[in-house]
Order: sequence, then C-alpha cells, then structure tokens
Amino acid sequence: MDGSLLDIAEVAQRSGLAPSALRFYEKKGLITPAGRNGLRRTYRPDVLEHLALITCARGAGFSIAEIDRFLVARPSDADLRLRMATKAHDLDEQIGRLTRLRDSLRHAAVCTHEPLVDCPDFKRAVGNAGQARQVGQVPSAPDADRHA
Repeated sequence: MDGSLLDIAEVAQRSGLAPSALRFYEKKGLITPAGRNGLRRTYRPDVLEHLALITCARGAGFSIAEIDRFLVARPSDADLRLRMATKAHDLDEQIGRLTRLRDSLRHAAVCTHEPLVDCPDFKRAVGNAGQARQVGQVPSAPDADRHA
C-alpha cells in the first residue's frame, strides 16, 4: 500500500467516525476511496478535512443532499448561495436562542429564588430563549446578585 494512503480503520480513528459512517458517506458520494488494500478501503489524507467539513455541516443541521450540493458548488450557483445564506441566518438565530438558554441556566445555577423556575429573571430569560431575535441582539445573563 502507498504510504500516503490511509486505511479505513485509520481514517475512522482519526476522524472519530465509525467505518460504517465512512461507507455510508461513500455510498452517498460525499467521499471517494483512493483504492483498496486487499478488502480494506484506502483514502487520501485529505479525506480527513473533507470529513471534518461533513461532520460540522451535519452538526449544523445540513442534510446529506445539502452537503453533497455544497461540496460541488461553483460560484455561479446562485440558488445554492442563497440557500447557504439562509442557512447561515438560521444558524445565527439558533446560536442566539442557545446563548440565551445557556445564560438562563447559568443564572439558575447561582439564583437563590425558591423555587428556581419561579425566578422572574429566569422566566424572562427562558421566555426570550424561545423567541426569534434579530442577529446580534443577545441579552446578557440576568444578574444573580438580585436575589442575594
């Protein structure tokens, strides 16, 4: 085997993905093996960067079909660029909601209100976590000192 090629087990270990996931991504056309070493698939080292992108996109909620299109996108694909911009906006909103929820939980961790879920600051922050906000308008965490 060429020393620069990685065996499927090594790719799985380095990427943190199961060999079955690699075979699935291959079947869907997202990655391509360089060949075989006996019965085992081999890959070029750059497959690891490709897999990192796929893993990140999956974690952000992209479908396999969306990732497939993204991986072959050309600057002239205006429709895809619009969908990517829309997805980026959606992610900004999700990040804002999660940030507000995180801040609410941090407040609850130090709040002395009894019971915690009846704390007005916590209720307000949790209520805000469910609302769509404009990007960049993430409220700061409620001040835990109010209940001390």
